[in-house]
Amino acid sequence: MSTSLSAKAVPEWRERALALLRQRPQLRTEILILLASAYFAVFGNQAFWRVAMEDATRSPGWALCVFGLLLAVNALVLSLLVWRPWARVLLGLLLVVSALAGHYIDAYGIYLDADMVRNVLHTDARESRDLLSWDTLLAAAAAIPALLALAWVRVRRSGWKSAVLARVALWLGVAALGVTAALASSQHLSALMRNQHQARYLVTPANYLVSLFTVLQEDPPGPKPALLTVAGDARQLPSPAGRKPRLLVMVVGETVRAGNWGLNGYARQTTPELLAIPDVLNFTDVSACGTSTEVSLPCMFSPYGRTGYDKKKIRSHESLLHVLARAGVSVEWRDNQSGCKGVCQGLPYESTSNASDPAYCGDDRCLDGILLERAATWMGDGRGDRVVVLHMVGNHGPNYFQRYPPEFRRYTPVCETADLGDCSPAQIVNAYDNAIGYTDHVLARLINLIGQQSRYHGGMIYVSDHGESLGEKGLFLHGVPYAIAPDEQTRVPMTMWFSPGFLADSDTDRDCLAGETRRAWSHDNLFDSVLGIMDVQTGDYRRERDLFAACRQPAGAAGAGAP
Repeated sequence: MSTSLSAKAVPEWRERALALLRQRPQLRTEILILLASAYFAVFGNQAFWRVAMEDATRSPGWALCVFGLLLAVNALVLSLLVWRPWARVLLGLLLVVSALAGHYIDAYGIYLDADMVRNVLHTDARESRDLLSWDTLLAAAAAIPALLALAWVRVRRSGWKSAVLARVALWLGVAALGVTAALASSQHLSALMRNQHQARYLVTPANYLVSLFTVLQEDPPGPKPALLTVAGDARQLPSPAGRKPRLLVMVVGETVRAGNWGLNGYARQTTPELLAIPDVLNFTDVSACGTSTEVSLPCMFSPYGRTGYDKKKIRSHESLLHVLARAGVSVEWRDNQSGCKGVCQGLPYESTSNASDPAYCGDDRCLDGILLERAATWMGDGRGDRVVVLHMVGNHGPNYFQRYPPEFRRYTPVCETADLGDCSPAQIVNAYDNAIGYTDHVLARLINLIGQQSRYHGGMIYVSDHGESLGEKGLFLHGVPYAIAPDEQTRVPMTMWFSPGFLADSDTDRDCLAGETRRAWSHDNLFDSVLGIMDVQTGDYRRERDLFAACRQPAGAAGAGAP
């Protein structure tokens, strides 16, 4: 008897299950938006929750208000993007992207503002691979349950009048929710916005969606307009008869912070080869224009700089290299990174992205030593003054262990994964310092190459684009908004070397310049300093920003000034 009943029960159970699956719920797009916003508020904003709730005195009522604010903000943003025809596809994409965004925010302490989103959009495949790991895959997999739920429901069709009314009702509803939550928590909210105003860049997915809109508005896809002229009157003073031309190699370091630079007094001597070279000039107090390559690189070659920072103005105008070229100085950009970010637009450019030299290049990218190969070619023919920029991969993270060859593995054990949270602080610093040691070697080789060639009087200026956090204050990598960025991300090394002939031709006193190394300088000084030492005359030159000016003889100083 029981066997017969059991045999009948199984098919009945199966039939009911199939019937339930056939009865997939139909939801309006607005309900999907609210459900997705609630999901993001609870599961996609751990970093924001930590900041909002770090004060132990904050009550459950404040937590409820935070939930209401997160739901309202995300629902408002999603309601502008998500419409019925592509609702499930777009929400599915946002679920995956938000899971990854949350992972990188938690793992590295980043903020998804417009500059960070611009970094993401402009990164190359090699940099993207560096950030992939098993933790990344696990983060993406965390979105699977929500994706399955999204795939199960159906989006209800409705007429356009009903759709408009529903969307207006959604806007009014979430606006009312947001205002109510803000008013109910005004004291805590005002304190949060005053003390942690950058926390808005932790609200996922509103942070990257709003930032993406900002980036596309500032830099729309398609052909770029011609750069606006800078220093249109630029001209180089005539060279004295018989003077040998000058070669200035400007090396843009990547992600090297001042605190770990051996010449700055770091506990470890990470720059032993530079230390052994006579006449190296090291500037110990230098600040960067930004905390990311996307910001710093255009800024450091611009006349506008960090003072009164204007991103649009900087990106729409010519750089130092364009001014030098107009004045008759030969220029070239050699890149082992992700491009010159517009600094060399329309000028001679060479990238190592397709290089295959087995001595320097592996599967993903090349070591910086590749930049020095074929020196006889890129140094020029000696027919006039020349400026060459070498853009290094340097200490680009998080894979510091891949930035140097095995023989520079001096400090051990090292972190050998992109998941820095899986490594000890000592392992991370060891790998980072090893990478600086290799940069030291490349710069020493460069100085030797410049000194040995006979066609020019040579010089080198090395300065890093920005620094790096290695776990201090819970932060890793770089890109924190400048207003709250720690010194680890804004203080950078700057080291120079000039041959005696270069200094003599530029009327510059080396002993005087050695005294200037103890003063505070920044990326803002680069534009005018290079114009000055290369004897380029323009009304846009500012002597007060030229770090060489105080050490140049009157004739040279006057030569660099306005006509």
